[in-house]
Amino acid sequence: MKMPYILIIEDDSLISDLLELYLQRYGFQYATAGDGAAGLRKFYEQIPDLVVLDIMMPGRDGWSVCEEIRQTSTVPIIFLTGKGDGYDKLKGFSMGADDYLVKPFDPKELLARIRAVLKRTHPTLYKEQAVFPDLVVDVNEYRVTVRGQDVGSAPKEVELLYCMASRPGKVFTREELLQQIWGMDYFGDSNTVDVHIKRIRDKIGEHPSWRIATVCGVGYKFEVQS
Repeated sequence: MKMPYILIIEDDSLISDLLELYLQRYGFQYATAGDGAAGLRKFYEQIPDLVVLDIMMPGRDGWSVCEEIRQTSTVPIIFLTGKGDGYDKLKGFSMGADDYLVKPFDPKELLARIRAVLKRTHPTLYKEQAVFPDLVVDVNEYRVTVRGQDVGSAPKEVELLYCMASRPGKVFTREELLQQIWGMDYFGDSNTVDVHIKRIRDKIGEHPSWRIATVCGVGYKFEVQS
């Protein structure tokens, strides 16, 4: 299943890194650019499914970037900016923005807005599901079904399984999974991942087409059999 491709045009590297973390967590494809000119180059190299766009950037600002994109494309744009007064919001929407979020912001709120815009603009593309024979991991509904039966998974179990199942074959270290599922400010140890993996395995059981494989000394991967 093709996951949506998000282009982040943002000059603050800390914000870009944070957004990358959350996009990785949910299996999105993404690219980043640190200024407006670089953002437009990446936009034309591969048209994204959605653009997250800062306004106050060196060189070409977000207004200029939005204006150029709108000359040829209706791709969804979410402004992410420190310019929060009413005039700027009205200007953003009048230029064709699909949403407008003011800094400082909660990355979970931005993710929710990305989802909402994608569901509205790309209903056939955006389905946060990983689907395999007898297994569906659905992040929209926070549900895992095996052979059509809901196995009663906790939210972190759904997120952890989806993180791996949406990228079959990729090896995740315990530290990567901790960071992507529990966040950068989580102070627990890697045993948390092991405990959740055991619970997931107990619930989904074994199947000839797929499994959660342990990579000794490294971590885990979701393995799909040919």
